[in-house]
Amino acid sequence: MRTSPLPSGGTTPDEQAPPLTYRSTLDPFASPALGLSGPGAIATARLLALAALNEHGDTSLTVIPRADATTLFGLDEDELLDESAAGLFIPGNLDAALAYLETELAIRHNTGITHARRLLLVADCEDETDRIEELLTRHPGGVSAIILGGWTGDQVTIDDEGLVDAPPALADCLPNPLPTVSRTEARDRLHAAIERQRQEQKRPTGRRSASKRT
Repeated sequence: MRTSPLPSGGTTPDEQAPPLTYRSTLDPFASPALGLSGPGAIATARLLALAALNEHGDTSLTVIPRADATTLFGLDEDELLDESAAGLFIPGNLDAALAYLETELAIRHNTGITHARRLLLVADCEDETDRIEELLTRHPGGVSAIILGGWTGDQVTIDDEGLVDAPPALADCLPNPLPTVSRTEARDRLHAAIERQRQEQKRPTGRRSASKRT
């Protein structure tokens, strides 16, 4: 049993973080569902996840199943098993990720919660396309999704140079061309964001609340 990340206030510069070699202009919440395809899809999902953690980490929760976190950031099998960053949750698989989101959104709906962390799923949809679509439909505005794999909705195609081909409904969701970040640097930035959020959780900023994960 783990608790949901605690809200944190503000940010603290991390002097140990490696230099950021790109400046993000990405909004991971620009679309309720952003399907990614093409040779640059994984790199784009990586950028969007980092944007959520680094730019929205104090007001959002990014949920990345273990297999996808490994693909995006090159994590070892047992890496970050005990992470407790406020803005990141790495469940064991997609089923666990969706079960958490379904439960959390149902609690918010039933209790009338209106001020809570924005939720972002970053994952390969595997064979759960219908379940993801149902989640998005049942809770409009409650969760956003960055989706890899065989998504049946509109998709953005990114080539290996970061050039974007998008349908009109998604054309403004990504810059064209996209910035780049290596997987090694992305892994460093992930760890830096987690450490920064851990330090924020330790600061006495007043009463904090959390919901329970099941």
